[in-house]
Amino acid sequence: MNAIEVSGLVKRFGDKTVVDHVSMTVGEGEIVGFLGPNGSGKTTTIRLMCGLLTPDEGEGRVLGFDLRTNALKIKREVGYMTQKFSFYEDLTIAENLAFVARLYQLDPVGEHVDRTLDELGLGSRRDQLAGTLSGGWKQRLALAACIMHRPKLLLLDEPTAGVDPKARRDFWDEIHRLAANGLTVLVSTHYMDEAERCHRISYIAYGKMLATGTVDEVVSDAGLTTFVVRGEDLHKLAEQISALPGVEQAAPFGTTLHVVGSDAALLEKSLAEYTGGRKGVSFERGETSLEDVFIQFMSGARDNMQ
Repeated sequence: MNAIEVSGLVKRFGDKTVVDHVSMTVGEGEIVGFLGPNGSGKTTTIRLMCGLLTPDEGEGRVLGFDLRTNALKIKREVGYMTQKFSFYEDLTIAENLAFVARLYQLDPVGEHVDRTLDELGLGSRRDQLAGTLSGGWKQRLALAACIMHRPKLLLLDEPTAGVDPKARRDFWDEIHRLAANGLTVLVSTHYMDEAERCHRISYIAYGKMLATGTVDEVVSDAGLTTFVVRGEDLHKLAEQISALPGVEQAAPFGTTLHVVGSDAALLEKSLAEYTGGRKGVSFERGETSLEDVFIQFMSGARDNMQ
């Protein structure tokens, strides 16, 4: 059964179409990564799915409830973690969670707060003011508030922006633990390593859904070929190689240059001719990454705000 099943969603603001006929399915217990450049419509799509916005066109069901007629019921069953930290900074962690518990009419409040603090490892900091927390602990508090009413669906909008790698790893370990217990998760992210930890990914660019599937499927379906070029003066190499026929991307990666194109034969021919007469410059077949695909999608998409 699908926790999210939407078709042809459209949302306009004035004469701008921010979400343009987006369709998506997310199975129960699945973790789906939602990728796309800034301003691509990810946040608006998430708000449509959790009942905060009404679509101008399209239809769908979230947790079995109709998007248009059961928005209130959807809100009760969803945990939505926004990009911005939105707690009372002069209240403690426990006091903020008690406030959230009362909003959801959870009773007794104290028991729900204690349980949530224990589940998220916040017990030792329960009396710390929210405003004094580091980015990673603020993130953990936000997640605690989202799951304390036992939602069936968790919507996360760039939840790990601005936190250190250790906090990000801990956060994702927690997400996988929750999903293993049946929670469905849709998470927007710009981090490729996070996208690779999802069961499936969906890529949206300026309101249009461009790809969906496992990471391997999306990379394979993109039809890109990658070569790794070695040599001195990478900046000069990148400038010259970027102008070769068949080259669509040329970017330094450490001490090498990643060269990407969609016509494998033309790309290899161009690199062979270029490197053949240059001492110390070589190339070999590389592995196309999700980031290569991400950049390719971005370069081919048209900004719907223009």
